Amino acid sequence: MTLVIAISVLIVLALVGAGVGLVRGRGRTRRLPQRPGTDYVPGVGDDATTPRDTPTRTIQDAPTDLLDRPPLDEPGVPGQVTETELDAETLAELEQLGRLEQPDAAAGRLHRLRARLSRSNGALGKGLLELLSRDRVDEDTWDEVEETLLAADVGVGPTTELVDRLRRQVKVDGVRDPEQVRALLRSELLALVGPDVDRSLVTHVEGRPAVVLVVGVNGTGKTTTVGKLARVLVAEQRDVVLGAADTFRAAAADQLETWGSRVGVPTIRSARDGGDPAAVAYDAVNAGTDLGADVVLIDTAGRLQNKAGLMDELGKVKRVVEKKSPVDEVLLVLDATTGQNGMRQAQVFSEVVHVTGIVLTKLDGTAKGGIVVAVQRELGVPVKLVGLGEGPDDLAPFDPAEFVDALLA
Repeated sequence: MTLVIAISVLIVLALVGAGVGLVRGRGRTRRLPQRPGTDYVPGVGDDATTPRDTPTRTIQDAPTDLLDRPPLDEPGVPGQVTETELDAETLAELEQLGRLEQPDAAAGRLHRLRARLSRSNGALGKGLLELLSRDRVDEDTWDEVEETLLAADVGVGPTTELVDRLRRQVKVDGVRDPEQVRALLRSELLALVGPDVDRSLVTHVEGRPAVVLVVGVNGTGKTTTVGKLARVLVAEQRDVVLGAADTFRAAAADQLETWGSRVGVPTIRSARDGGDPAAVAYDAVNAGTDLGADVVLIDTAGRLQNKAGLMDELGKVKRVVEKKSPVDEVLLVLDATTGQNGMRQAQVFSEVVHVTGIVLTKLDGTAKGGIVVAVQRELGVPVKLVGLGEGPDDLAPFDPAEFVDALLA
């Protein structure tokens, strides 16, 4: 009997304890938990985003030109910002600005990259110097000079013209000394390249953005060239807007946006893959006008010059843009390694969209630098920019004197 009573008492005590625990547990659910630091589960009214785990910069760390505010008289004065009141959006903007890359100055880039140019294109200059420095320059020598120039893609017309001029000079002046030969070659090659041609880009128009349309065939590095050109313009203190009008290659808009974000340049793109490229180009010009930009760079889809439908579409892009603004530049991106095939590409594109300038890529990877002469002579269009490597700042404004000196280095 005593054992039964003891067990009953234990059961009663257990039930009472459980009831008290339940009451206390419910009471705890009504109280807000303590929140030291940021290590807690968000509650009602809290941000749902994961707290940042990196230290934020204080107002003392921020660039003074971005926070040009009057000094504080008292902490917390309305309209002023204390260290603890610096909002997350401002911090994000400051950090983004701190991460922006500063492109190399455009002026003098070709001089800095001259070693690359001379290594790849030096065969032309070296061959000519050796031939013309011989003790005896006969018809066989002139045939070799001609072959050297044609192999470098100078073209038949410019080659004939250059050989005729060199023959006259050598015959009249009896030039044999290597330094004299070099000076003669430099003078004649420079005249052939065209030192007085206007190679400037239209990067500012009064009252509206300058509009630059970039075109070319597949595989020439067109989108990359647009990104690098944006860096050239940013280095010249131009405000730029990019238009991702290559809507058929899924990664093209992402690639262009990445290039722009690295230097703080906005990119206008289609909301979906396969959108109307003409509409994107038009929107980019619209955005450039609204933002007061200096230049709008429009990347277009690569296309084969023998595909009539694609070329017609390119013409449509240009016509639609012109409803909003004149197109000031049409830059054709050519791969220097394609040689005379690039000439045919250039001719077809020029017929469709009136090319105003050439961008030669991969000029550091070919011994056929004569394409510079050939494309200018055939089209009457100047080479304005050259690509000399894979680096982000390896696109340079073309300088005829630097180019010829690199050939003869």
